[in-house]
Amino acid sequence: MQIEFPGLVDLQVNGFGGVDFHNPSNTTEDVFRVIDMLRAKGVMRFLPTLITSSFEQFAKCAKTLAQVRHPAIGGIHMEGPYISAEDGPRGAHPCEQVIKASIDDFKRRQEAANGGIRLVTIAPEVSGVVELIEHMAASGVRVAIGHTAALPEQIRNAVKAGATLSTHLGNGCPLSLPRHPNCIWEQLANDDLFASLIVDGHHLPPATVKAMIRAKTLQRTFLVSDTLAVAGCAPGIYELDGRKVVLNENGQVSPLGKPWLAGSTITLERAVANTVKFTALPIEDVLPMASSQPAKYLGIQTLGRVTADWNASECQLSNLQVYDT
Repeated sequence: MQIEFPGLVDLQVNGFGGVDFHNPSNTTEDVFRVIDMLRAKGVMRFLPTLITSSFEQFAKCAKTLAQVRHPAIGGIHMEGPYISAEDGPRGAHPCEQVIKASIDDFKRRQEAANGGIRLVTIAPEVSGVVELIEHMAASGVRVAIGHTAALPEQIRNAVKAGATLSTHLGNGCPLSLPRHPNCIWEQLANDDLFASLIVDGHHLPPATVKAMIRAKTLQRTFLVSDTLAVAGCAPGIYELDGRKVVLNENGQVSPLGKPWLAGSTITLERAVANTVKFTALPIEDVLPMASSQPAKYLGIQTLGRVTADWNASECQLSNLQVYDT
């Protein structure tokens, strides 16, 4: 059957189709290419995501993004550098660029981005983070918890200070956790936290997706892609920011020789279909997690409309057509 829904909104896009937003050599034309590629997948608004880096690298990348005057860009998601330095929760972020939380450092980065930073992912255990969360929240920047091995009390303190989201919950955490308490249970149970999930079949098993959405509720769950520049590319070994990653035939991406993941290659409409498949929820209940709900969280509007063919038995969206009104 054919369905219609608002343009999709993705809070976490590291790159796509060979373009890495973390690359200082990018041009505005590169960014426009990603906008066009994502539009073809039904994504009408998104947050280009810049991961942990030096101020100089961040500034170059952010300035390029700030020059792109297009409604598809809803702002910048700054993921790090105020995150855990530990292997596991740090994920693929470069350890040498992880730093303590600093209001002065954030102000410099926000100035370089021309005020465009809309979402920041931090780890609650990092030194100075509570004061920084309070500063960012007071200035209208959304604060998310991620890439963390925080204790429950540290998570609660971050929420009290103004954190409102868990970035790709269930990932960016230690590879092994105590049964309870742990940083996942604490975030799942906190009704003041929304949660974003990467539903690509690699980051979270189907049963975990189902249980997490039940715990957070439909209204407090967002779907994100966390796509890398290698999304849409053939399997192989690629270099991203001087580090080699392996893209396998199943679409999974990992740092070369490491056991953890390094982002995804899924597109948001496929994440919607996977969520329906994993949870048995109707697609009408899942689509808002990838459109109106993240838009409302950011305080922006969805853009355009998308029509698509929905094969309920196969859980597959196809023949997407995008309209500006």
